[in-house]
Amino acid sequence: MELRKFVDALPIPSVIKPDGTYRGKPYYEVKMLETLHRFHKDLPKAKVWGYNGLVPGPTFEVKKDEDIYVKWQNKLPLKHFLPVDTTIHGAMDTPEVRTVVHLHGSPSEPASDGHPEAWFTRNYKVTGSHFEKKIYHYTNAMRATNLWYHDHALGITRLNVYAGLAGMYFIRDEKEKSLRLPKGKYEVPLVVVDRSFNPDGSLFYPSQPRNPSPDLPNPSIVPAFFGDTVTVNGKVWPFLKVEPRKYRFRLLNASNTRTYKFQFSNNMPFFLIGTDGGLLARPIQVSSLDVSPAERIDIVVDFSQLKGQNVVLQDGFELDSEIGNIMQFKVAKELCAPDRSQVPEHLSTLPPIPLDQVRKIRRITLNDSEDEYGRLMLLFDDKTWSDHPTETPLIGSVEIWELVNQTPGIHPIHIHLVDFRIIGRFDAQGNKLPPLPADFGIKDTVLVDANQTVRLIMKFQPYCGDYVWHCHRLEHEDHDMMRPLIVRPDKKKKD
Repeated sequence: MELRKFVDALPIPSVIKPDGTYRGKPYYEVKMLETLHRFHKDLPKAKVWGYNGLVPGPTFEVKKDEDIYVKWQNKLPLKHFLPVDTTIHGAMDTPEVRTVVHLHGSPSEPASDGHPEAWFTRNYKVTGSHFEKKIYHYTNAMRATNLWYHDHALGITRLNVYAGLAGMYFIRDEKEKSLRLPKGKYEVPLVVVDRSFNPDGSLFYPSQPRNPSPDLPNPSIVPAFFGDTVTVNGKVWPFLKVEPRKYRFRLLNASNTRTYKFQFSNNMPFFLIGTDGGLLARPIQVSSLDVSPAERIDIVVDFSQLKGQNVVLQDGFELDSEIGNIMQFKVAKELCAPDRSQVPEHLSTLPPIPLDQVRKIRRITLNDSEDEYGRLMLLFDDKTWSDHPTETPLIGSVEIWELVNQTPGIHPIHIHLVDFRIIGRFDAQGNKLPPLPADFGIKDTVLVDANQTVRLIMKFQPYCGDYVWHCHRLEHEDHDMMRPLIVRPDKKKKD
């Protein structure tokens, strides 16, 4: 079925309000629910899973350093509506439907980080207790930025996120508020996800790879998923009417696998002002941006010279296909008031890169392998999830990680608990490559291109405990490109 483009208005996710207080702090309750959602006016409603029944989930708006508590409740059915492969880690001898929430980019305590093995499900009994809800504590002790929350259950993340379990989370502070950036209705979140649909309008996700061998399990995990449509804020190829003025867009790539080259159909420039960890030091004018899964970009686009025109946000990697058009901006609204917003020359002060404090340098390969069924399996250093932990930094230590991609594909690498800085990109021969625009910012997810080495520097703080790091191509994360990250106490300092 061929769907018309730009016939649905862009929805703006609702902002969730506290349900009260807990331990004297704002307290929220969020239920994971199965519901029906219309992705396009020409499609019937499709079964989805959403936080509070919404796709994407409700947006959190919180203040820097203000603690909040969130009760996450699993009210989902006991059976998944997407194909579950029970031969991969986490999906063997466990309930079919499992969830755990990860606030992506947050320096959370271990118990509130959403560890993949800390899943819970509806009415599932463990040692006589029911586990269908958990209360998480978020300190929001970080710079103003755009985080996101999503499911992270071991061996089933790709299905749960694709089903709809994802939402935006904004941290605000007074410094950012004092800047004259576009705000209010001129600051717009854009959650970009590629999806496919069955003829009856239901979500399609493959149950096996293309041309499977007869020995493969059914269902079987696939090495990647690329949808044949693009949704923004839960609508396929939507449009947004805008005024001829500057807008700020907080853009998240929440796709399972797809990396986008975001650009405009008229090739107009725009400003990158922030990345995963908040504002840059200075804006960077660009004409396109490569954004891999889980990365966020903060951009300002000026429509002031386009009154009466339409412009399309495109994927520069797919201009020859239907998937190349993402959404349309119609500069059709009258200017409500003079546009007094601006992109200042100085946006923020970034902390210095602590090269003089480096305690350890790790060289880690990203490599292809095969499982017992002959399926492609992506690994770090040829190690699976269940192999002995090897990334065990001391609390407060600074490390450099060299991520050496020996595969022909892109891998967006996400490290829990910490932000990091990118200090170099190199080709397979060791030649230094030019940085990507986003490399100048604070990051929690980094695009590592094929046959490329990327050097990261990070400080492991503020908590000790069990965390993880992984590829954020969700099919890779589930099979088996995820490893434990154990932050150990520094006994010498304690003594």
